[in-house]
Amino acid sequence: MAVLDIPQRATMPGTALVDAYAYGTEAMVSGTEAVRTAGARWTGQLGAWLRSEHAFAQLIRFALVGGLSNIGYLLLFLAFYGGGPQLANLAGSIVSTAVANELHRRLTFHAAGRVRWFTAQLEGGGLALAGLAITAAGLAILETTAPGLGDIAEAAAVLAITAAVGTVRFLTLRLWVF
Repeated sequence: MAVLDIPQRATMPGTALVDAYAYGTEAMVSGTEAVRTAGARWTGQLGAWLRSEHAFAQLIRFALVGGLSNIGYLLLFLAFYGGGPQLANLAGSIVSTAVANELHRRLTFHAAGRVRWFTAQLEGGGLALAGLAITAAGLAILETTAPGLGDIAEAAAVLAITAAVGTVRFLTLRLWVF
């Protein structure tokens, strides 16, 4: 069957592309609008789901906040590295944790109305102290086993440890704090 033999508005899979091929520019415009409308609808549904209280949506938001927090941590770690890796770890941890706790309270867990700022900082900070102890121990082990590692390699190691601690932190924040 030739393209010219296709009856007007035949139903075929991939209608936008098929219509554009079979019927020309007019169908391409309506097909493009259909794709755009479907894309906008899908994007809206995705956005609504990401703002929902589903555990996986919270995990995604947690990871995004954590990723931004880790970038801030890394920048602070590198800025303070001249004072030694332990000082750099402490400064990066304090600032990035305070910011992350607030973002988790407001964005990740939508708990701004349920959990006050001080409570979130106190409980989230307690979890961060446990994480700080783990990263400090990791740095101490690195300094002993690989003394000439350098700032970028040490920061990468701390970020890997922080990712593991972050998993435990998400579960604790979700189930206990928020």
